[in-house]
Amino acid sequence: MLGGSAAFAALAGLVLTSMTPISPASGTEPLPELVRDAGDDVAVVEVIVADSAELDRLVDTGVDLDHAAHANPDGTITAHAVVSDGEADALRARGFAVGTSLHDEDDTGAVLAERDATIADAVAANAEFAEAAEAGDVSDVKIIRADYYTSFGVGYLSVEAKWADGQTNSAQLTVERDSGPGTEIGSGGTQNISRFVDAGVYLYHRGAAVVETRPDTIRITSPSGDTATATVADWLPIEGDGAFGPNYQSDFITSYLTPTELYDRVAALAAEFPQLAEIVELPYETNGYRRLAQALFGSSSSNRVGIDSVAWGHEGGNDLSVALVDPGAADAALGVSVAGDDITVSLATDASGAITSTAAQVVAAINASPEASALVTAYTYRGNTGSGIVSAAAADLADGLSAPESVSRDPHPVYAIRIGKTRDGSKPGVLAYAQEHAREWVPPLVTIETAERLLRNSAQDAETKKLVNALDIWIVPSVNPDGGHYSFYDFNSQRKNMTNHCEPTGSIDANARNSWGVDNNRNYDTYSLFDGYNGASTSCTSSTYAGPSELSEPESSNIDWIAGANPNIRFAMNLHSSGNYFMWSPGAYITPGRISAPRPSLEEESYFWGASARILSEIKRYRGMSVTPARTGPIADVLYSAAGNSGDLLWYKYGIYAWNFEVGTTFQPPFENENPMGASAHAESQEFANGLVELMRVARDFDTDEKRPSSKVVVEASAESGMVDVRFDTSEPAAVFYTLDGSKPTYASTMYASAGVREGAETITVPAGTTINWFSVDSAGNVEKNYKPDGSGTNFSTATANLPG
Repeated sequence: MLGGSAAFAALAGLVLTSMTPISPASGTEPLPELVRDAGDDVAVVEVIVADSAELDRLVDTGVDLDHAAHANPDGTITAHAVVSDGEADALRARGFAVGTSLHDEDDTGAVLAERDATIADAVAANAEFAEAAEAGDVSDVKIIRADYYTSFGVGYLSVEAKWADGQTNSAQLTVERDSGPGTEIGSGGTQNISRFVDAGVYLYHRGAAVVETRPDTIRITSPSGDTATATVADWLPIEGDGAFGPNYQSDFITSYLTPTELYDRVAALAAEFPQLAEIVELPYETNGYRRLAQALFGSSSSNRVGIDSVAWGHEGGNDLSVALVDPGAADAALGVSVAGDDITVSLATDASGAITSTAAQVVAAINASPEASALVTAYTYRGNTGSGIVSAAAADLADGLSAPESVSRDPHPVYAIRIGKTRDGSKPGVLAYAQEHAREWVPPLVTIETAERLLRNSAQDAETKKLVNALDIWIVPSVNPDGGHYSFYDFNSQRKNMTNHCEPTGSIDANARNSWGVDNNRNYDTYSLFDGYNGASTSCTSSTYAGPSELSEPESSNIDWIAGANPNIRFAMNLHSSGNYFMWSPGAYITPGRISAPRPSLEEESYFWGASARILSEIKRYRGMSVTPARTGPIADVLYSAAGNSGDLLWYKYGIYAWNFEVGTTFQPPFENENPMGASAHAESQEFANGLVELMRVARDFDTDEKRPSSKVVVEASAESGMVDVRFDTSEPAAVFYTLDGSKPTYASTMYASAGVREGAETITVPAGTTINWFSVDSAGNVEKNYKPDGSGTNFSTATANLPG
């Protein structure tokens, strides 16, 4: 099931065996600087040290560290070192615990080879299409998808098509519609679709338009006169009244909830239903809803002085004051005095009594004073030399935080509610988590509504009872409580956590307080910024700041821990807002060339699409809102690259089918809306809870699926003389392994693939009369006809590739 390159997965997701750090013997001399010969092979290895002093000693050896250094729960520190074999032996000789290789030059070679192959395949596919179209063997336009759907009672037609000249020609394509079965093309009107180009790469044309009647057939005529037709399919049809019975309860949400309130809510639920739920405190506490107290003096970059408290604001920093005082005398010397919590800087003057102290001099004087430096740290503005003359001024230091005292300022535990009759890891697991991004207030409500429905309906609704009995469900209502509290009480648009990683020479001053923090959904260790992927930033004030290293943040480490410690988890939903998107991996790519993380196989992609249709149909059932086809699919296809996101972590590193909701159309819509079809936190919590519960049903059906797939070969005429076109049809999403040389198919045989991005299955062109042997296997591992691919089985499927009749 797991997609991805083995070599890259080894880099992005290796789980090392535990190593006990070894402290060097007391009194040993520091190692001399290590020297690596230019021809030495090197690898990235883990080095675990006992504490920060030992980390300093490791740095002093001169070893090449790749900037990853994170604290472990036991107090040790893990660093990543780039070393040769000789350097690794020298480190061991000094008592350092050097682990196994995370990444070596062979892995790099494999990654580069994969990248080159991906580029070559994309170039070849485009060239082949263009060449075939130019030769007249195929039409130069092909329709990928034609979907009819309704949203809030209005009908739409969404079309995606590929044009051979799309890379270089920006012309739109015109879609002609009929007005139903048996009517003429054009009778239903026309619509234009436009190029979708991302990172300079043409993917396809796409567009949606309102239609008065549901069309049955469409036609596209390219500028050259070539045509393509397709039958329109229904997207998210609603059938029946849903799976749940007449006693099913819902609508448990009455207001927005802060992270503290979210945790209180799930704690109360677990206490009320102790046989079915428990609270799990995750292993990594956040930094906390806390800041240093600060003040900023001056009006220009050159004369500004920044002051930060040494203690957190709530632990005494907010009690401090600093005054820059004109002594009112000539030829006065610069001096610093401290009385209790008050720091006074008496500024220097010249013979005329004019102030002469520069910002740099004031900073140096404060930091040189033992009494003052015990209370505060001073700095010039964002690395400026501080040559400007300061002015007299006074200010009280403040951390700027507005939440009530009921919101803890201490490092914050992150909680999950674990729901299920059996919670020992023996049942298939489902993970749902929200508020990686602080300002997204609706997604946590979806998790609470879902938890309430599962627990309160388990005794009175047979379908809910099946879910609670069959599954092990983890729900994290707020991954990022610090940022969530900051968004509620201080800065509504806060996206990231609250940890300030900016350097003293950078944007560390109070003016940047709303720009600090790490984007938790860029901090994971799979296809990340640190692996060369796009969509994240190294800037500490960027909205997509990836952090100082992969998994540097407790928020992301908690999600990684849940997945790693619970291998029974097979499905996951990451709840975000906004945009009404529904997405899965790959979520990141490299530019130029838009080289994505490895795409799921055709079988995996088909499973994603099939399960998505179920989930989105249940969302639509609530009030008729459709997540459109154009906003459904891999993240890299329908949105943009998001290096280091959690969905890719779960899919590539742990083999979990992982989706991403983008709930609603805004981060913080009105809770209620007089227009029942308008933006409303209440309505969105209900409709997306429908979808999240349906994910639980998908997981249960996956676990109980014992039905074997069936498949057949479809043979059609080819444009090439003596050849035929072949494709496989399967009864459900399934991988097909086949041979064309008469040999027995195994898991090592060629796997039937996708024709391209969002294009469905490929067409194989073979000589007429070719013997095709194959078997199919579905996502749950059921093999067609119970064939044994790696044993003595002979009951694989076989056919001769001849045209029917």
